[in-house]
Amino acid sequence: MATAEDVERTADDGPDGTVVEDDREGETAGSDTDRYTRKKSVLITGCSSGIGRATARAFLAEDWLVFATARNVDDIDDLEEAGCETFELDVTDPEQVATAVEETVDVAGAIDCVVNNAGYAQMGPLEDIATVDLHRQFDVNVYGPHRLTRAAVPHMRAQGDGTIVNVSSVIGRISFPGAGAYAGSKHALEAMSDSLRSEVEEFGIDVVVMEPGPVETNFTERANDELPENERSAAYESLYELYDEFELIGGGGSGGPFASDPEDVAEAILEAATSPDPPARYPVGPMAQYGLYARYLPDRLRDAVYGLLRKLA
Repeated sequence: MATAEDVERTADDGPDGTVVEDDREGETAGSDTDRYTRKKSVLITGCSSGIGRATARAFLAEDWLVFATARNVDDIDDLEEAGCETFELDVTDPEQVATAVEETVDVAGAIDCVVNNAGYAQMGPLEDIATVDLHRQFDVNVYGPHRLTRAAVPHMRAQGDGTIVNVSSVIGRISFPGAGAYAGSKHALEAMSDSLRSEVEEFGIDVVVMEPGPVETNFTERANDELPENERSAAYESLYELYDEFELIGGGGSGGPFASDPEDVAEAILEAATSPDPPARYPVGPMAQYGLYARYLPDRLRDAVYGLLRKLA
């Protein structure tokens, strides 16, 4: 759990508050010829379950050299047995991030694709969310992909090729009550991805955003753990009831007619990594499509829809 000190200083900061720069040159070992004879490599974060695990298996099935990572390497023993290279990676740890990229390049000769998948949801009304918890949400969902991107781009630039896939959510385009912290982090990731895409295009690097709707994972269980019952304000009882109803129809990734399978997202990620000209965004699942249309509705109309749902809950 984050502490109050985390709000004032992150592990990336030096003693004077400045950002510590990585002095590695980022030179890749492979030559242009090697690129056509070696296996392509992919570094994936958050492989302990759900989308990350499915993505690792999808790339492995296509004969990629897969570097699957998780905070607890014991959680991905089965991926190692399947043929993945596995190691521990906490995206909030700058040293682990730098080591993961360097190890990928050392073993594979290059780093062809990075999948920033690690993340979680801090749900609940903003009044109920402590600032340290909001900081922690951004540390994982925003600063984590930024750390990994900064470490990987020099290698990709030297190669003249590469793909960065940032796993966002439909909530990265349209927010709703009770999801301010999570939506804020995904909005930030999307905005950063849009800037990065233009910045690195001249180097032959593609930047793609995945925007799945609810996915059949342990997402809801983790989200509920982040805001226990005893920390929920009674003033927002109707909002919490609405959130529970939303879960029942698959809106929180807990099953139901609107939830997609992790394999659906993995397939889209693989397509993005292998396409010579991938689109900037991949909406995945029916609710992702509905959400993209909903963002064009007037704000007052969207607010009115929420008010109606709250009365019906």
